[in-house]
Amino acid sequence: MSVLFVAALEEETVALRRHIPVHHLGVGKVQAAAGLARLLAATPADLVVNIGTAGGLHGQALGEVVEVATVYQHDFGHAAISDFVGRPLPGGPVRLDGPPGASARLATGDHLVTAAAERTRLAADADVVDMEGYAIAATTHALGRPVWLAKSVSDGADDAFATTWPDALARCADALAQWAVSRDLLD
Repeated sequence: MSVLFVAALEEETVALRRHIPVHHLGVGKVQAAAGLARLLAATPADLVVNIGTAGGLHGQALGEVVEVATVYQHDFGHAAISDFVGRPLPGGPVRLDGPPGASARLATGDHLVTAAAERTRLAADADVVDMEGYAIAATTHALGRPVWLAKSVSDGADDAFATTWPDALARCADALAQWAVSRDLLD
């Protein structure tokens, strides 16, 4: 099985890159979708695996890896727009293909979540928050490719992000590499 590993930033994948190639798509939904579409047009893959960091919304330990089952856009009012138009539109929550046993809910948006009120709002429907996961899931689904998302908790999606995230990167990269080994994704 050919596995295509993708992430936003090189810093998130240092430990994994010692074992296999990882493609870096850039930060945010537009960069992720455009970069992945371009990559999939030229690269055969049986499975796309998105790895990266995410803000924990429920007090998860730094470095904990969560396997995502469902992802939605927290900065896009899909339901309201569909209601306005009078029919369901693309852009709603995406149920992922795996990995088996995945149960986490991911909220994706194009900004860092650091405010307590926003964190509380997101925590009602999500376990972690990132900036690329939805775009990667939507792009792979549109192109008929299976996708797995694994996120390592790098911060608490709070105002300590600027100091927590850089300090947690090495731990998160190691945890994601160990996760890939545990899922038999490395040769």
